[in-house]
Amino acid sequence: MRLLHTMLRVGDLDRSIAFYTDILGMQLLRRQDYPDGRFTLAFVGYQPESEGAVLELTHNWDTASYDLGTGYGHIALGVPDAYAACDAIRAAGGKVVREAGPMKHGTTVIAFVEDPDGYKVELIQRD
Repeated sequence: MRLLHTMLRVGDLDRSIAFYTDILGMQLLRRQDYPDGRFTLAFVGYQPESEGAVLELTHNWDTASYDLGTGYGHIALGVPDAYAACDAIRAAGGKVVREAGPMKHGTTVIAFVEDPDGYKVELIQRD
């Protein structure tokens, strides 16, 4: 078994695709409209679905926004330099909500950014 994808419901699909592709550097892997169900699925990721886990962005045509709830945590991305990643994300119009620095009670350098729907994305500095 392997992890295939994580699904996020988004209010504005084009805005979300732009965030994940233009700001976080993912690729739009596929997109499919389902007119009878009034929804669209878009899959984004850093590699083909056959090689790794991706994000499924689900846009229900009649829903403009969602309550995030208290059970959701975050998506985590490995980056070579969390400080530089924050600078690049901010310069591209992204929202940094926790600047890069050592995690509380540890030494791992992390940061958090927020997507257009308010979902948190953690950046973890990797060697």
